[in-house]
Amino acid sequence: MKKLIFLTTLTAAIFAGCSSDNQMLPIECGNGNSGGENNDGLVSPIVRATVNTTDNPQSPMTGILEVYPCQPGTAIYYGNYVEDVLTPFPGMYTLKDGNTFGEPNRAISLPVGTYNMIYWGTPKYEEPIYSNPAVKDPQLTVGGDLSQQYFTLRQNLPDTTYYPVFDLVYAVKPANIGTEELNAAMKRQVAGLKVIVKDKNNGILSSSIESMKVYIGGIAEKLNLYTAAPVNQTKTVTFPLVLSTDGTQMSNATVMLFPSSTSPLFQLVITLKNGTVKTFKQALSSPLKINTRLTLTLTLGDIFSEEETGNFTIDNWQEETETIDIPSLN
Repeated sequence: MKKLIFLTTLTAAIFAGCSSDNQMLPIECGNGNSGGENNDGLVSPIVRATVNTTDNPQSPMTGILEVYPCQPGTAIYYGNYVEDVLTPFPGMYTLKDGNTFGEPNRAISLPVGTYNMIYWGTPKYEEPIYSNPAVKDPQLTVGGDLSQQYFTLRQNLPDTTYYPVFDLVYAVKPANIGTEELNAAMKRQVAGLKVIVKDKNNGILSSSIESMKVYIGGIAEKLNLYTAAPVNQTKTVTFPLVLSTDGTQMSNATVMLFPSSTSPLFQLVITLKNGTVKTFKQALSSPLKINTRLTLTLTLGDIFSEEETGNFTIDNWQEETETIDIPSLN
């Protein structure tokens, strides 16, 4: 059974809040009322959030949180008042240990009443994650139906593959503005994947290796903004592996992926310094599920040289506690 994990830190651009370099969050930011204030009939409630982890079912969240107010009991987007003007921009908060940290990036500011609140966040953890995630944001309009909007994979143009995504957590909960705080219990909606390639004898990897790249297929194209349900699990995400300082392995910081189909196709592409490309592929034995991390350890059997154009072998591929012996590749 796969373990739940602490999925890891986001880039500094995300944690900084309002930035056009942050591909998850809206580009434009405004100033709302500070938490707990009531100004000209608009209320900005206190905001708190927790997120599920391995050690604690609901641990105080640190990271960026966005709040999407909808009409009560629906996915119809109410919007948010920014400088007393109703706009499509959601509330945006930097959280530390579950509470708002500093002034809100853009506070929720609403008339008194009942709303259906949708929460999406990007937690920050100590363990590093892949440094170049990306996602296409939903298109927000006041009065729009958020059940028809999505967080979508961003394509590696002009390639047909896609980037890994952010660590995304989600909740939906009704709230009564004016009488209660906003308090969200977030659940992770992405899977984690870490790949480690080692020499069969635990030695230094061959100097003839120029680079390694992973391709993982069967990944959902998008997540529904209102339900977090994955859609179209047919896409391929790619990311590079990095050589360790001691030269004994190539690996990646954990990448985040939308959930996959039942048996996603794993491919490892190794490019040698002489230009030769070696490819290994095999379907994984189980899907990549939300709030899980799969660590794949592959061991290379043959020693490469720049002159060599023959085969290489991969054996002892460990997926969880499973070991798969892979024969030589032609």
